Amino acid sequence: MPLQTSSPEMAAKPRNGAPVATSGAAADPAKLFQAGQAALNQGRIEEAERDFRRVLALNPQAGGAYANLGVVYMRRKQWPEALEMLRKAEHLMPHEAGIRLNIGLAYYRQNEFLKAIPPFESVVRDQPDALQPRHLLGLCYFFSERWADAANTLEPLWTQESGQLSYLYVLSIAAHRAGRKELDEKATLQLVKAGEGSPEFHLFMGKAHLNLEQYDLALADLQAAAEANPTLTFVHFNLGLTYLKKQDYEHARDEFLKDAAVEPDLALNYDELGAVYSLLQQDAEARLQLR
Repeated sequence: MPLQTSSPEMAAKPRNGAPVATSGAAADPAKLFQAGQAALNQGRIEEAERDFRRVLALNPQAGGAYANLGVVYMRRKQWPEALEMLRKAEHLMPHEAGIRLNIGLAYYRQNEFLKAIPPFESVVRDQPDALQPRHLLGLCYFFSERWADAANTLEPLWTQESGQLSYLYVLSIAAHRAGRKELDEKATLQLVKAGEGSPEFHLFMGKAHLNLEQYDLALADLQAAAEANPTLTFVHFNLGLTYLKKQDYEHARDEFLKDAAVEPDLALNYDELGAVYSLLQQDAEARLQLR
Protein backbone atom coordinates (compact mmCIF):
# COMPACT_ATOMS: atom_id res chain seq x y z
CA MET A 1 0.00 0.00 0.00
CA PRO A 2 2.43 2.97 -1.25
CA LEU A 3 1.76 6.29 0.61
CA GLN A 4 3.07 9.48 -1.05
CA THR A 5 2.32 13.18 -1.20
CA SER A 6 2.19 15.52 -4.15
CA SER A 7 2.55 18.87 -2.37
CA PRO A 8 5.87 20.76 -2.27
CA GLU A 9 6.02 20.39 1.47
CA MET A 10 5.82 17.24 3.57
CA ALA A 11 2.16 17.81 4.52
CA ALA A 12 0.43 14.48 5.20
CA LYS A 13 -1.72 13.43 2.28
CA PRO A 14 -1.80 9.63 2.47
CA ARG A 15 -2.39 7.00 -0.22
CA ASN A 16 -2.51 9.25 -3.27
CA GLY A 17 0.49 7.69 -4.99
CA ALA A 18 2.68 10.74 -5.79
CA PRO A 19 6.08 11.64 -4.27
CA VAL A 20 6.88 14.87 -2.48
CA ALA A 21 8.13 17.72 -4.66
CA THR A 22 10.74 19.61 -2.63
CA SER A 23 10.82 23.38 -3.13
CA GLY A 24 12.93 24.65 -0.25
CA ALA A 25 16.28 25.11 -2.01
CA ALA A 26 18.00 28.08 -3.56
CA ALA A 27 18.25 27.55 -7.32
CA ASP A 28 20.16 29.38 -10.06
CA PRO A 29 18.55 30.72 -12.05
CA ALA A 30 15.43 30.95 -9.95
CA LYS A 31 13.07 31.38 -12.90
CA LEU A 32 14.30 28.18 -14.51
CA PHE A 33 13.86 26.29 -11.25
CA GLN A 34 10.35 27.71 -10.84
CA ALA A 35 9.47 26.62 -14.38
CA GLY A 36 10.61 23.11 -13.60
CA GLN A 37 8.65 23.15 -10.35
CA ALA A 38 5.50 24.21 -12.19
CA ALA A 39 5.98 21.53 -14.84
CA LEU A 40 6.48 18.89 -12.16
CA ASN A 41 3.38 19.95 -10.25
CA GLN A 42 1.35 19.82 -13.47
CA GLY A 43 2.65 16.39 -14.50
CA ARG A 44 4.81 17.55 -17.41
CA ILE A 45 7.60 15.19 -16.42
CA GLU A 46 9.90 15.48 -19.44
CA GLU A 47 9.78 19.27 -19.31
CA ALA A 48 10.51 19.24 -15.57
CA GLU A 49 13.49 16.94 -16.06
CA ARG A 50 14.91 19.21 -18.77
CA ASP A 51 14.54 22.34 -16.61
CA PHE A 52 16.13 20.80 -13.52
CA ARG A 53 19.01 19.42 -15.59
CA ARG A 54 19.59 22.93 -16.95
CA VAL A 55 19.61 24.29 -13.40
CA LEU A 56 22.27 21.76 -12.40
CA ALA A 57 24.36 22.60 -15.45
CA LEU A 58 24.47 26.18 -14.18
CA ASN A 59 24.76 25.32 -10.48
CA PRO A 60 25.83 21.76 -9.54
CA GLN A 61 25.17 22.57 -5.88
CA ALA A 62 21.43 23.20 -6.36
CA GLY A 63 20.07 20.62 -3.96
CA GLY A 64 16.45 21.34 -4.83
CA ALA A 65 17.07 20.42 -8.46
CA TYR A 66 18.51 17.07 -7.41
CA ALA A 67 15.55 16.53 -5.08
CA ASN A 68 12.99 17.20 -7.77
CA LEU A 69 14.84 15.10 -10.32
CA GLY A 70 14.46 12.35 -7.75
CA VAL A 71 10.71 12.96 -7.84
CA VAL A 72 10.73 12.79 -11.65
CA TYR A 73 12.40 9.38 -11.56
CA MET A 74 10.12 8.15 -8.78
CA ARG A 75 7.09 8.93 -10.91
CA ARG A 76 8.67 6.90 -13.71
CA LYS A 77 9.50 4.11 -11.24
CA GLN A 78 13.19 4.47 -12.10
CA TRP A 79 14.26 3.66 -8.57
CA PRO A 80 18.09 3.55 -8.87
CA GLU A 81 18.11 6.90 -10.67
CA ALA A 82 15.68 8.37 -8.13
CA LEU A 83 17.81 7.25 -5.19
CA GLU A 84 20.97 8.60 -6.79
CA MET A 85 19.41 12.05 -7.17
CA LEU A 86 17.82 12.00 -3.72
CA ARG A 87 21.07 11.00 -2.01
CA LYS A 88 22.83 13.91 -3.71
CA ALA A 89 20.04 16.21 -2.54
CA GLU A 90 20.28 14.82 1.00
CA HIS A 91 24.04 15.53 1.06
CA LEU A 92 23.42 19.14 0.08
CA MET A 93 20.24 19.61 2.19
CA PRO A 94 20.56 17.28 5.20
CA HIS A 95 17.87 19.09 7.19
CA GLU A 96 15.15 18.79 4.51
CA ALA A 97 12.78 16.12 5.84
CA GLY A 98 10.94 15.83 2.52
CA ILE A 99 14.04 14.46 0.83
CA ARG A 100 14.48 11.77 3.46
CA LEU A 101 10.79 10.94 3.18
CA ASN A 102 11.21 10.39 -0.55
CA ILE A 103 14.26 8.20 0.01
CA GLY A 104 12.16 6.05 2.30
CA LEU A 105 9.34 6.03 -0.26
CA ALA A 106 11.69 4.91 -3.03
CA TYR A 107 12.70 1.89 -0.93
CA TYR A 108 9.13 1.29 0.24
CA ARG A 109 7.79 1.17 -3.31
CA GLN A 110 10.33 -1.56 -4.05
CA ASN A 111 9.28 -3.54 -0.94
CA GLU A 112 12.71 -2.93 0.60
CA PHE A 113 11.21 -2.23 3.99
CA LEU A 114 14.36 -2.65 6.05
CA LYS A 115 16.14 -0.03 3.95
CA ALA A 116 13.13 2.30 4.20
CA ILE A 117 13.07 2.22 8.00
CA PRO A 118 16.10 4.50 8.77
CA PRO A 119 14.98 7.45 6.61
CA PHE A 120 11.40 7.17 7.88
CA GLU A 121 12.66 7.00 11.48
CA SER A 122 14.66 10.19 10.95
CA VAL A 123 11.59 12.02 9.60
CA VAL A 124 9.42 10.84 12.51
CA ARG A 125 12.06 12.05 14.97
CA ASP A 126 11.96 15.48 13.31
CA GLN A 127 8.17 15.57 12.87
CA PRO A 128 6.60 13.22 15.42
CA ASP A 129 3.07 14.49 14.75
CA ALA A 130 3.16 14.08 10.96
CA LEU A 131 0.73 11.36 9.89
CA GLN A 132 2.27 10.04 6.67
CA PRO A 133 5.86 9.28 7.76
CA ARG A 134 4.63 7.68 11.00
CA HIS A 135 2.13 5.53 9.11
CA LEU A 136 4.78 4.47 6.61
CA LEU A 137 7.24 3.66 9.37
CA GLY A 138 4.62 1.58 11.17
CA LEU A 139 3.93 -0.36 7.98
CA CYS A 140 7.64 -1.00 7.45
CA TYR A 141 7.92 -2.35 10.99
CA PHE A 142 4.83 -4.48 10.31
CA PHE A 143 6.16 -5.96 7.08
CA SER A 144 9.48 -6.62 8.84
CA GLU A 145 7.59 -8.47 11.62
CA ARG A 146 8.68 -6.00 14.27
CA TRP A 147 5.26 -6.27 15.88
CA ALA A 148 5.82 -4.21 19.04
CA ASP A 149 7.47 -1.39 17.08
CA ALA A 150 4.62 -1.44 14.56
CA ALA A 151 1.94 -1.26 17.26
CA ASN A 152 3.75 1.47 19.21
CA THR A 153 4.31 3.56 16.08
CA LEU A 154 0.78 3.23 14.70
CA GLU A 155 -1.18 3.59 17.94
CA PRO A 156 -0.70 7.41 18.18
CA LEU A 157 -2.50 7.74 14.82
CA TRP A 158 -5.76 6.41 16.26
CA THR A 159 -7.55 9.78 16.27
CA GLN A 160 -6.85 10.42 12.58
CA GLU A 161 -6.92 6.87 11.22
CA SER A 162 -9.42 4.81 13.23
CA GLY A 163 -11.95 5.10 10.43
CA GLN A 164 -9.56 3.45 7.95
CA LEU A 165 -10.01 -0.32 7.71
CA SER A 166 -6.48 -1.01 6.50
CA TYR A 167 -5.04 0.87 9.48
CA LEU A 168 -7.24 -1.02 11.94
CA TYR A 169 -6.41 -4.37 10.37
CA VAL A 170 -2.65 -3.80 10.55
CA LEU A 171 -2.87 -2.37 14.08
CA SER A 172 -4.93 -5.30 15.36
CA ILE A 173 -2.50 -7.87 13.95
CA ALA A 174 0.56 -6.01 15.24
CA ALA A 175 -1.01 -5.64 18.69
CA HIS A 176 -2.00 -9.32 18.74
CA ARG A 177 1.49 -10.47 17.75
CA ALA A 178 3.05 -8.09 20.28
CA GLY A 179 0.86 -9.43 23.10
CA ARG A 180 -0.98 -6.14 23.59
CA LYS A 181 -4.39 -7.66 24.25
CA GLU A 182 -6.30 -4.45 25.04
CA LEU A 183 -5.09 -2.67 21.91
CA ASP A 184 -5.82 -5.78 19.82
CA GLU A 185 -9.40 -5.93 21.11
CA LYS A 186 -9.89 -2.19 20.69
CA ALA A 187 -8.69 -2.26 17.06
CA THR A 188 -10.68 -5.40 16.23
CA LEU A 189 -13.91 -4.00 17.66
CA GLN A 190 -13.43 -0.76 15.76
CA LEU A 191 -12.68 -2.72 12.59
CA VAL A 192 -16.02 -4.52 12.90
CA LYS A 193 -17.84 -1.28 13.71
CA ALA A 194 -16.28 0.72 10.89
CA GLY A 195 -16.43 -1.83 8.13
CA GLU A 196 -18.97 -4.56 8.81
CA GLY A 197 -20.60 -5.67 5.58
CA SER A 198 -18.23 -3.79 3.26
CA PRO A 199 -16.10 -5.63 0.68
CA GLU A 200 -12.95 -4.40 2.40
CA PHE A 201 -14.13 -5.78 5.73
CA HIS A 202 -14.79 -9.20 4.21
CA LEU A 203 -11.35 -9.09 2.58
CA PHE A 204 -9.61 -8.37 5.87
CA MET A 205 -11.61 -10.96 7.75
CA GLY A 206 -10.98 -13.52 5.03
CA LYS A 207 -7.27 -12.84 5.21
CA ALA A 208 -7.38 -13.19 9.00
CA HIS A 209 -9.13 -16.57 8.71
CA LEU A 210 -6.59 -17.64 6.09
CA ASN A 211 -3.73 -16.78 8.44
CA LEU A 212 -5.40 -18.92 11.12
CA GLU A 213 -5.81 -21.81 8.61
CA GLN A 214 -9.61 -21.54 8.84
CA TYR A 215 -10.02 -22.09 5.12
CA ASP A 216 -13.79 -22.53 4.87
CA LEU A 217 -14.38 -19.35 6.86
CA ALA A 218 -11.79 -17.58 4.71
CA LEU A 219 -13.57 -18.67 1.54
CA ALA A 220 -16.92 -17.39 2.80
CA ASP A 221 -15.59 -13.91 3.56
CA LEU A 222 -13.40 -13.64 0.47
CA GLN A 223 -16.18 -14.77 -1.84
CA ALA A 224 -18.48 -12.19 -0.27
CA ALA A 225 -15.85 -9.51 -0.91
CA ALA A 226 -15.38 -10.65 -4.52
CA GLU A 227 -19.12 -10.66 -5.18
CA ALA A 228 -19.50 -7.14 -3.82
CA ASN A 229 -16.41 -5.77 -5.59
CA PRO A 230 -14.75 -8.10 -8.11
CA THR A 231 -11.98 -5.57 -8.84
CA LEU A 232 -10.97 -5.12 -5.19
CA THR A 233 -7.20 -5.51 -5.05
CA PHE A 234 -5.89 -8.72 -3.48
CA VAL A 235 -9.32 -10.32 -3.04
CA HIS A 236 -8.78 -12.81 -5.88
CA PHE A 237 -5.17 -13.31 -4.83
CA ASN A 238 -6.23 -14.37 -1.35
CA LEU A 239 -8.98 -16.55 -2.80
CA GLY A 240 -6.29 -18.22 -4.89
CA LEU A 241 -4.16 -18.80 -1.79
CA THR A 242 -7.14 -20.28 0.04
CA TYR A 243 -7.97 -22.68 -2.78
CA LEU A 244 -4.28 -23.58 -2.98
CA LYS A 245 -4.27 -24.49 0.70
CA LYS A 246 -7.34 -26.65 0.07
CA GLN A 247 -5.49 -28.31 -2.85
CA ASP A 248 -8.15 -27.13 -5.28
CA TYR A 249 -5.66 -26.17 -7.96
CA GLU A 250 -8.06 -25.38 -10.80
CA HIS A 251 -9.96 -22.83 -8.73
CA ALA A 252 -6.66 -21.44 -7.39
CA ARG A 253 -5.42 -20.96 -10.95
CA ASP A 254 -8.60 -19.18 -11.95
CA GLU A 255 -8.41 -16.78 -9.02
CA PHE A 256 -4.75 -15.90 -9.59
CA LEU A 257 -5.57 -15.21 -13.25
CA LYS A 258 -8.41 -12.91 -12.16
CA ASP A 259 -6.10 -11.01 -9.82
CA ALA A 260 -3.45 -10.74 -12.55
CA ALA A 261 -6.11 -9.09 -14.74
CA VAL A 262 -6.79 -6.56 -11.96
CA GLU A 263 -3.13 -6.12 -10.93
CA PRO A 264 -0.97 -6.99 -13.97
CA ASP A 265 2.21 -5.65 -12.34
CA LEU A 266 1.94 -7.80 -9.20
CA ALA A 267 4.73 -10.37 -9.46
CA LEU A 268 3.22 -12.52 -6.71
CA ASN A 269 0.38 -13.58 -9.03
CA TYR A 270 2.78 -15.04 -11.59
CA ASP A 271 4.83 -16.71 -8.88
CA GLU A 272 1.73 -18.45 -7.54
CA LEU A 273 0.50 -19.28 -11.04
CA GLY A 274 3.84 -20.91 -11.77
CA ALA A 275 3.45 -23.05 -8.65
CA VAL A 276 -0.14 -23.98 -9.50
CA TYR A 277 0.62 -24.92 -13.10
CA SER A 278 3.51 -27.03 -11.84
CA LEU A 279 1.16 -28.85 -9.47
CA LEU A 280 -1.21 -29.37 -12.43
CA GLN A 281 1.78 -30.83 -14.33
CA GLN A 282 1.54 -28.10 -16.96
CA ASP A 283 5.25 -27.37 -16.96
CA ALA A 284 5.41 -25.19 -20.09
CA GLU A 285 2.77 -22.83 -18.69
CA ALA A 286 4.51 -22.85 -15.31
CA ARG A 287 7.78 -21.71 -16.92
CA LEU A 288 5.95 -18.99 -18.84
CA GLN A 289 4.33 -17.57 -15.68
CA LEU A 290 7.55 -17.69 -13.67
CA ARG A 291 9.45 -15.88 -16.41
